[in-house]
Amino acid sequence: MKMFSINGVQYHVEMKGVGMPVLLLHGFTGDGSTWDKVFPHLGNYMTITVDLLGHGRTDSPEDPDRYRMEHAVEDLNQILDELKIEKVYLLGYSMGGRLALAFSSAYPERVKALILESSSPGLRRKEERTQRAAGDEKLAEMILTRGLDYFVDYWENIPLFLSQKSLPGDVQEEIRNNRLSQNPKGLANSLRGMGTGKQPSYWEELRDLPMEMLFITGELDNKFCLIAEDMKKETRNSAIVKVNGAGHALHVEEPEKFGTIVSEFLKNT
Repeated sequence: MKMFSINGVQYHVEMKGVGMPVLLLHGFTGDGSTWDKVFPHLGNYMTITVDLLGHGRTDSPEDPDRYRMEHAVEDLNQILDELKIEKVYLLGYSMGGRLALAFSSAYPERVKALILESSSPGLRRKEERTQRAAGDEKLAEMILTRGLDYFVDYWENIPLFLSQKSLPGDVQEEIRNNRLSQNPKGLANSLRGMGTGKQPSYWEELRDLPMEMLFITGELDNKFCLIAEDMKKETRNSAIVKVNGAGHALHVEEPEKFGTIVSEFLKNT
């Protein structure tokens, strides 16, 4: 475990194993520990997990502007500098995938290959972003006024996570406890500063990325399956893997299948 002071914020970083580094970026309401069941399938690599701003053991600043995607990208760049790592395989899930894509756009020379799990380049039109930002603000207010328990009850019952209802009870409890362990202020400010409505659209940048890309989606997550198809049309060097019977959080629902897909891609890149 390492703690780094990056632009006035304390970041929690974990490193495991040896080999070519793989940087894994978690989703909203998660932290680096959500990748634990994937690590056994990445035994030939050094894994690096970062608790993103407002999550896990990383700080939760008061100012939502500090969470902006542009700042998160620069923070990641400095973390790699601190670790003295020039280049990584980059894997991001959902919110972490949006950050992974933003980082790859800003620093393509530092990314050997890019894997996006159930993620997107953002919303293309300003009107869509404005509408989404208003929705994210309502969620942020829900977290701060009604409390984390109420929000998690709501969050785990949205259609995006419906497939998790079929997971074993102990796995569902583990996911819930991880969400409940987060900082309410951090989650609210993450939505306000780094939500899909606030981030820039990276659809144009996607076309120019030089690294190989893999888009992984769950068959039951139709929205992100369609987004992955659209992303593939915009690139010359990408592939899609769709996992049958899985939803949005493949690395949680099917960690063995997911880890095998990632490992095979890395081995062949």
